[in-house]
Amino acid sequence: MLTISPIPAFNDNYIWHLTRNGEHWVVDPGDAAPVMAELGDTPLSGILITHHHYDHTGGIAELRSRYQCPVIGPASIDGVTDPIADGDQLELLGMPMQVLAVPGHTLDHLALVLHESRDGRDRQHLFCGDTLFAAGCGRLFEGTPAQMHASLGKLAALPPQTLVYCAHEYTLANLRFAEAAEPGNSAVANRLSEVKALRAEQRVTLPSSIGEELATNPFLRCHVPAVAHRAAGHCGMESADEVEVFACLRRWKDSF
Repeated sequence: MLTISPIPAFNDNYIWHLTRNGEHWVVDPGDAAPVMAELGDTPLSGILITHHHYDHTGGIAELRSRYQCPVIGPASIDGVTDPIADGDQLELLGMPMQVLAVPGHTLDHLALVLHESRDGRDRQHLFCGDTLFAAGCGRLFEGTPAQMHASLGKLAALPPQTLVYCAHEYTLANLRFAEAAEPGNSAVANRLSEVKALRAEQRVTLPSSIGEELATNPFLRCHVPAVAHRAAGHCGMESADEVEVFACLRRWKDSF
């Protein structure tokens, strides 16, 4: 059985730990120390990387030195031993994994979709780094609004039951912005209440699902008139197309 659990790192990062049939993989190990503490004497089978930011890659060299394991990720990243690119189909932990290019946060950003079959049913697990967050999305450090909007659209098209494993615990702050961007959305209000309770107990708010994001994430709701009206108004525009709505939302969130 596949098990996925978060290893906390830094202030709000999650390094995702995947285990199945005695194999152990981690996603975006920005720090080697918490990974080694989690594993103890257990060998690390491999590392998955979504993009080049140091809080996602800083542990590669030390983990590689200790475990001599493969590192799968964008070709642009030092330490990657097995480069991957958009459209690649791999096998990981005995299951198929799909690679999607999702530029915007960075130009080299990839998302990884692991396909699990359990009890006769298919389940998908999305490891999206800093592209899609619970109720939010990443800042545009390198890409354009059009690129990020297209990348989010690619992820939003995944099945609604797809589980979303982003790399930061930003959910509470993101939902507070979502409430401002779409104050009449009862799904946002309900999710905000649930997440406040979880964070009051220092509990993890992830994974979410694509269905939950479609209902509550303003960056996936640029087509919704209420969101478009609020975003355009914030930017001093009477109306805007979806990319312009996204750009307005992102600028608004940057200073929220």
